[in-house]
Amino acid sequence: MLLGLATCVGAAASEPAGDVRLRIEADDGAYLAWADNTLPGPVEVMLHTDRGDVAGEPALPARATVPANTSVLVARVHRGKAARGGGLGLRLDTVPGSVNARPRDYEYLFPLQLPEPRVEQAWGGGYSHADAENRHAVDFAAPPGTTVFAARDGVVMQVEVSAIPASGHHGDANLIRILHDDGGMAVYAHLAPDGALVRPGQRVRRGQPIGVSGNSGLSAGPHLHFAVQANRGMHLASIPFRMFGPGGILRFSEPTTGEN
Repeated sequence: MLLGLATCVGAAASEPAGDVRLRIEADDGAYLAWADNTLPGPVEVMLHTDRGDVAGEPALPARATVPANTSVLVARVHRGKAARGGGLGLRLDTVPGSVNARPRDYEYLFPLQLPEPRVEQAWGGGYSHADAENRHAVDFAAPPGTTVFAARDGVVMQVEVSAIPASGHHGDANLIRILHDDGGMAVYAHLAPDGALVRPGQRVRRGQPIGVSGNSGLSAGPHLHFAVQANRGMHLASIPFRMFGPGGILRFSEPTTGEN
């Protein structure tokens, strides 16, 4: 799940991209391309250009890690002498988390206020859990309005909720992303409109209410999509996790090779 993508077509313009933005400054005949990260957690960025007459130092595509609430100079860019207008054609791709994250084995708390869990889709589910980002995600059935709890201590890194029902695309799912001390991140998705009870930068404790379940985004029915993810180098990968539920340890089967 990318946090955002910015395109800057003007020589000295900048556009916000969610919580990470590409900022361009003039610099003695060239331009400085900065990544401004306003998130309370690190992100990895990669700067591209779609123009063959634009070069960078370091060479494009250029990659950088941007710590929480920090700006980093990604590259110094310039156009060839024969270039004629049209801007720089720059694009900044962003992925949450640090590539140095080493998530530890941890027993997560069942994140719903329900007497027992009901799994609608587990690891490697063929409906929407076949890609690396969601391969080890679990969809728990939950009536709309069910309280969602933090499954582990952490810092709220990202809150994406809207009062308007989502249009049915993966990227439209209302979600909360919580960054853990080991660099792993828990994602709680398909929340209700305005379904967040926390704010970015807030420290939460295991078992603390953080949101309200719903049916936003690409969803076949009301449920909570839960995954633990890590940045694996400009892409997110979900990782296996252990979870403790109302009746004891919850067990999820590891997908086998070739299974959807």
